[in-house]
Amino acid sequence: MKYSLQTIQLKKYLLLVFLTLIVSISTNAQTNTIDSLKSVSQKEHKKILLYFSGSDWCGPCIKFKKKFIEQPKFIEFSTENLLLLNADFPRKKANQLSKEKIKENEMLAEKYNPKGLFPYVLLLDEEGSVIKKWESLPNESLTEFIENLKD
Repeated sequence: MKYSLQTIQLKKYLLLVFLTLIVSISTNAQTNTIDSLKSVSQKEHKKILLYFSGSDWCGPCIKFKKKFIEQPKFIEFSTENLLLLNADFPRKKANQLSKEKIKENEMLAEKYNPKGLFPYVLLLDEEGSVIKKWESLPNESLTEFIENLKD
């Protein structure tokens, strides 16, 4: 099958847009604070998806990000319906977070994840109260996961 130069350029452009979206969502999930998200949540009437991860050591956490967070269908749904917050606890020195982000993540863990589960996924309402939780890697399909977030 032969592709025209325009088709190849379009595919490269779409790939670039998709990768930019993934980086943006991932960055926003890393840099937001719970207080700022609660404020936005109240204004926009969106729920908050808080997930605890060990991005460089926890296999199920890495799988959660790839299987759910980075999928185009989830990105489309979350952009319109959710605010994302990733409380990450990397172990490698190269991946260490800022002191402020470490403090925020530790505060989130004290409040929402005292057992230290990874991955641990919470759906929060506008006030920060838990609506639903997954205490490990969700065993449902992406479509089912999204439907559970809608309910």
